[in-house]
Amino acid sequence: MRWAEITIRTTPEAGDAISEMLAQVGADGIAQTDPFEFRRTIEEDPLSYCDDGVIESYGEDVIIKAYFAELDDGYIRMGPKNEEFVDPNGVGMIYGGITDKTLPTDEALAYIKQRLADIAEFLPIGKGFEGFSYVKDEDWANNWKKYYKAFKISDRVAVCPSWLDPDSIDSEFKIILDPGSAFGTGTHETTSMCAEILDEIITPASKVLDLGTGSGILAIIAKLLGAGEVEAVDIDKLAVDVAIDNSKINGCDIECYQGELSTVRSSDYDIIVANIIADIIAAIASDVPARLKDGGYFVCSGIINTKKDRVLKALEEAGLEVIASRTKNDWCAYVCKKN
Repeated sequence: MRWAEITIRTTPEAGDAISEMLAQVGADGIAQTDPFEFRRTIEEDPLSYCDDGVIESYGEDVIIKAYFAELDDGYIRMGPKNEEFVDPNGVGMIYGGITDKTLPTDEALAYIKQRLADIAEFLPIGKGFEGFSYVKDEDWANNWKKYYKAFKISDRVAVCPSWLDPDSIDSEFKIILDPGSAFGTGTHETTSMCAEILDEIITPASKVLDLGTGSGILAIIAKLLGAGEVEAVDIDKLAVDVAIDNSKINGCDIECYQGELSTVRSSDYDIIVANIIADIIAAIASDVPARLKDGGYFVCSGIINTKKDRVLKALEEAGLEVIASRTKNDWCAYVCKKN
């Protein structure tokens, strides 16, 4: 077996969607370098520092590197294993386009290029597919780690990869995070907006559901900020496994399990946070109030501004009052209340 490294050069608008697509089609690891996020961190955090010329060296493009295991017969497995599929009648149907089979490497590359073309119909992807190469097996475990640094996700919360010294950043709360193959490292605007909102509304009495938990980052933030009970749910078994590991690393008592909104274990949450995608938020909005206490909050993000009107309409029709909103670049987040 050897590791295939695929490089994609894209735009900030499309970086998130492309990383999600790569995770869906079976990437064993994804590293995303966003020069704009790096510049914002340097500009907004007076404690941040970098040497002259470093910022300029990042250029203007988002660079995504995805790693796939190529088997000895020259085939790459695409998509999740059979047991990772979920009820096709539920929200899990978004996974219906994934092929559950191995493909010859050239066909796998063609399939990824086609998925990039599909994304390009809705978002500007820039150059797109840039190259393909192999990395040595012994280098694989560490190559992608160089793209992750400790950073502040909100005023009081910082994220630090487990292979770095937590003392490398000064913050009241520090999350030790291994992103693994699950989507959600905390670097994206949508995650930071959710973190900031949670910091404002969580109390020791809060019962929180992190819907579409990914790496578990928002569930862990909720627990570290003092929430009484926290559940984390995702339709992807791999994401749940990573969230469980990250919860243990951070010493957080979080109930993590595979499922979706229709299968969560309670109907009396004080806060439901969903950092997913606009289409899914719009689709599930009508079902959210039944899972919230009266006066409870629905925090939703992952909403590109071109789809915000659809989401707002769905929230209104569901009887959820939007009481606050945030935007960062092209992304939106909303705080809704069940009256």
